[in-house]
Amino acid sequence: MANDCDVLSVHLALAPDTRGVINAKVFEVMRPGSFLINTSRAEVVDHDALQQAVSTRGIRAGLDVFADEPATPTGEFRDELLRLPCVYGTHHIGASTDQAQEAIAAETVRIVREFLEGGRAPNVVNLARKSPACCLLVVRHFDRVGVLASVFDQLKEAGINVQETENIVFDGAKAAIARIHLEQRPTEKTLASIRSGSADIIELSLVEL
Repeated sequence: MANDCDVLSVHLALAPDTRGVINAKVFEVMRPGSFLINTSRAEVVDHDALQQAVSTRGIRAGLDVFADEPATPTGEFRDELLRLPCVYGTHHIGASTDQAQEAIAAETVRIVREFLEGGRAPNVVNLARKSPACCLLVVRHFDRVGVLASVFDQLKEAGINVQETENIVFDGAKAAIARIHLEQRPTEKTLASIRSGSADIIELSLVEL
């Protein structure tokens, strides 16, 4: 909590519910002489309230972003906050230390390597929280060539879109279970076609989501 810390460091994306979230109420409970560090987005902080807190409560500020910073690479910039004592500013390069740049490069290489080697990108932020899938098709099958291809052919024939799929193979690679998230419920005719489409399907079940 703001009243328990000597340094309040802000790391928030700008969104409707974070705009101005660091406001007068926050500054009122901060300890006199404590620090506010903002390296995220200027609009997250109420700058008028911050200016008041610096002037009246001795709050000290380290800012890498400002409310009226230029929108182009060059341009005149003035901010009354920077005229106050105990306010320190960097022109949106506060994170650009040698250590930070090396860490960014190393993390970029790690993410690319994991994607190339495993097909998954770490730290993905735009995955769907909930897909349009309405049901789950569970296919228990022998781990043999063409089983899932037959299943997907039948789903394609029925015009049913697959949202997500996972195939888990058990020890010995004799049997597996596929979990297929579907955008619409297959008819009994489609389910029957899937069952008869491969002799290697052990069991087929449908679960409503």
